[in-house]
Amino acid sequence: PDGQKRRWKQISCDKDRVSSREAPVFFSPIAAIMNHLFVVIVVLLASFEYSNGFVQQLQLSPLQPSFVSSPVKRNANVFFSSRSEYDYALIFDCDGVIIETEELHRLAYNSAFQEAGLAIDSKPVEWSVEYYDILQNTVGGGKPKMNYHFTTTTGGMWPTTSAGFVPSTEEERKELIDSLQENKTNIYKRMVSEMAKPRPGVIELMDEALQDPKIAVGVCSASTKAAVTKVLDVTLGQDRRNKLNVCILGDDVAKLKPDPLIYLTAAERLNIDPKRCVVVEDSIVGLKAAKGAGMKCLITYTSSTEREDFYAFGADAKVPDLGSRYVTLKDIFGPMKENGEDSEILVGKKD
Repeated sequence: PDGQKRRWKQISCDKDRVSSREAPVFFSPIAAIMNHLFVVIVVLLASFEYSNGFVQQLQLSPLQPSFVSSPVKRNANVFFSSRSEYDYALIFDCDGVIIETEELHRLAYNSAFQEAGLAIDSKPVEWSVEYYDILQNTVGGGKPKMNYHFTTTTGGMWPTTSAGFVPSTEEERKELIDSLQENKTNIYKRMVSEMAKPRPGVIELMDEALQDPKIAVGVCSASTKAAVTKVLDVTLGQDRRNKLNVCILGDDVAKLKPDPLIYLTAAERLNIDPKRCVVVEDSIVGLKAAKGAGMKCLITYTSSTEREDFYAFGADAKVPDLGSRYVTLKDIFGPMKENGEDSEILVGKKD
């Protein structure tokens, strides 16, 4: 009986499953068919992917329009969609263009140097007006300026601080420059609150552009976010600043002017061809960045930059300021609308 019970138990189990010895014989034809179907599906999928890739290659062939939407690669051959919501873009630098702040920057740097007790060969570190004019037309951004001064101008001699410390490693030098820049920015912001005012004609031209829905308006500055935000709040006001279509600052990009990255990034975000952008700058450094991005550049020079040969570096126009020459949108974009992007701008008004 025990044996018979075990036999019935085995039979009841075998009704629901097939033993391991019987499975290969019973399922081998079905497995073969499934394997063939799997191979056929893989081949079909591979053929589809190949044909799809071939079509994409045809769509991006040289016979197609030069400007397509995505992907966008920075610092390479950047492509932009021809379907931008804007026809043109007007982009302002900040320091020296919206407000004449270069002297404030110089004074703020010297105050930061003094508070840190910086000295080289027992002489306090101080930037003169003449030296700062050279510096601002050579290097963009505050930290690069200080790094350039202590590695190039001084021949690699780094200063001693009030605590008698001389940075000797890259990390120590970076920490010194970072702390100097932070203090300088705070000093500069206080000065801006007390003394900053917009340059003649800037607000009028910006307001005219902001009222035109087909013209994008932006600010691109190599200065830090904290410094520029303070300047824009004081000079433009928060309402006008909030209307800007793009605002890119030194903290937002890996390379500063004269590298064109900041302006290429602006064109990318606006999804507009750089040839349809006009930049307002005040220095050779900014001019190089704008022209390197393939944009037109209008120079509003200052007392610090008026002796520079801007036309030799490709400037499209230069004026002492926007107000004294009554520069309007029509002066800038009128010729471009009528005769194309390569047209001469500010005819009859530029130096």
